[in-house]
Amino acid sequence: MINRHSHGGRFVAPVLVILALGAARLHAQTLDPGYDVKDHYVKSSAMVPMRDGVKLFTIIYTPKDTSQSVPIMLFRTPYSIPPYEPDKYKPLLGPSQQFDKDGYIFVFQDARGKFRSEGEFEVMKPFKPVKKTSKDVDESSDTYDTIDWLLKNTRHQNGRVGMWGISYPGWQTAMGIMEAHPALKAASPQASPADMFIGDDFHHNGAFRFQYAFSWLAGNARARSTSTSATERPAPFDYGTPDGYRFFMNIGTPARVDSLYFHGNVPAWNDFMNHPNYDSYWQAQNVEKDMKNIKPAILNVAGWFDAEDFYGPMSIYRAIEKNNPGNRSTLVVGPWLHGGWSRMKGDTLGSIRFGSNTGEYFRDNVQYPFFNYYLRDKGDWKGTEAIVFETGRNEWKKYDTWPPKNSVATSLYFQPNGKLSFDPPKDNPEPFDSYVNDPNKPVPFSAETRTTNGHLWMVEDQRFAAARPDVLVYETEPLTEDVTVAGPVIASLNVATTGTDSDFIVKLIDVYPGNAPDNTPNLSGVRMGDFQMLVGADVFRAKYRNSYTMPEAMVPNKVTKIEYDIRDKYHTFLKGHRVMVQVQSSWFQVIDRNPGRFMDIYHAQPSDFQKTTQKVYRSPQYPSKLVVRLLKDVV
Repeated sequence: MINRHSHGGRFVAPVLVILALGAARLHAQTLDPGYDVKDHYVKSSAMVPMRDGVKLFTIIYTPKDTSQSVPIMLFRTPYSIPPYEPDKYKPLLGPSQQFDKDGYIFVFQDARGKFRSEGEFEVMKPFKPVKKTSKDVDESSDTYDTIDWLLKNTRHQNGRVGMWGISYPGWQTAMGIMEAHPALKAASPQASPADMFIGDDFHHNGAFRFQYAFSWLAGNARARSTSTSATERPAPFDYGTPDGYRFFMNIGTPARVDSLYFHGNVPAWNDFMNHPNYDSYWQAQNVEKDMKNIKPAILNVAGWFDAEDFYGPMSIYRAIEKNNPGNRSTLVVGPWLHGGWSRMKGDTLGSIRFGSNTGEYFRDNVQYPFFNYYLRDKGDWKGTEAIVFETGRNEWKKYDTWPPKNSVATSLYFQPNGKLSFDPPKDNPEPFDSYVNDPNKPVPFSAETRTTNGHLWMVEDQRFAAARPDVLVYETEPLTEDVTVAGPVIASLNVATTGTDSDFIVKLIDVYPGNAPDNTPNLSGVRMGDFQMLVGADVFRAKYRNSYTMPEAMVPNKVTKIEYDIRDKYHTFLKGHRVMVQVQSSWFQVIDRNPGRFMDIYHAQPSDFQKTTQKVYRSPQYPSKLVVRLLKDVV
């Protein structure tokens, strides 16, 4: 995310988190106006020593009612922990107000090297499974040392600790459960990244997330000047235009960003440019390999429409399940954007309605009972393996495995004339569809005019893209019965290109009936008849088809298989709806442009960008399809 060795460097919440929480104010968690945190808690602060002598700034809220011993809830973050003033209090301390009213000891800590904490900050600092000296520190050891200090220096605590966090604090929670302190009994890593090259913030399947990386690093990765306050947030980057498409086209290629805008003040950008492949720089940050011997109970949380960190929580969940078969682990996935479950009602996202307040359901019926059970021995927590929201039908479901046992892998095949069918393709005199990809006129990722990713494009109406000649569209007939997809969705393509490299973006879309009623109220004016709801999508950079570490050129005009995971879904395509798949080779400005040449794309010159003709085959010999898991009725 920023300079891997940025001593005291600035680091604030990712742009998407800021946007998500800003939007959430319109549908925010309702707080009891009669409950004042200051009336019930005493605030104090401490510099907590770590094993290497570095001290971390920590704010502690202790209940005024000392008649009983209570658990500790720990939140560690590089995003700051305001208010820092001793006489000012947070309006909400816990994940929800129920925690505040119950009376916990709430602890907030600036991560090493951030804001008022000492030391050197390193983004996604790799876990050290072997710590030979007191100088071998990581986020796991800092969490351990913090808990140990709290147990020795706070009164009226019951010896149990819980930990939670979203996004980067979610990753710090994931670090905290490795070699965990015995007192850490329950933890909830929420939207935690796991691998920044394969599927989280900065790359997806090797393709660089240009716009997000730029906005995140521009706002968070500049070195702090000596005159800057330890609690002051940096000013947002001034794009000089609301038109992100034009802004990033004018930049050209990612390597030009430093000379145009950063001027050496954001070293992480140049680190990224020097590590275009999945080398040790990225591999060391992968947390999946370190999810072993996990002792605390885990509540892993993800959002179906999280544009930043959906791969992370799903892969962390699977790694815990694989490596720790006895762990009390639960996966929760709802119809949310990045972090939306923490503050939003969760009843709507863009033009899509979910029929209930899913955020409130999670906070009241899942998150609160989980911590209450493991930290206070209260309630009857029934933590089934997976608690997941089925979009389309809009229902919460519980399963003892994920994907559900009664889901069956089934193929949806591309057919002639833009058809999509569960039937395998037949011989056809024209066994492929083709389109011309022009990197100088890339397909936009959204119909909105934006300089940042925003938070609604993962459910956005895709009609703007379907009309383009460089986007292939395949669609079923209207469904005669409900069809439910539950589990991973695999894009399996047989393709060819006239170039030596290419990107392939596959989108899974729910097409509403032509007579679908508009939303009421309809403040945005969106017509829902034939609305194309984006259910899931992802990109794959073809040169990584065999290895992320050793990219290989495409052979021009040679049929080549590209297969990749566009991630789990739990969605019902209702009777009368259609299933649509779109295929394209640019997704700008979310993904940087592929010039169509096998090369170091970050340093491409204008002359390197070329038009290429892409062919997507749909013959018996070379079928292209989506492999989905369909939920079958149990007989």
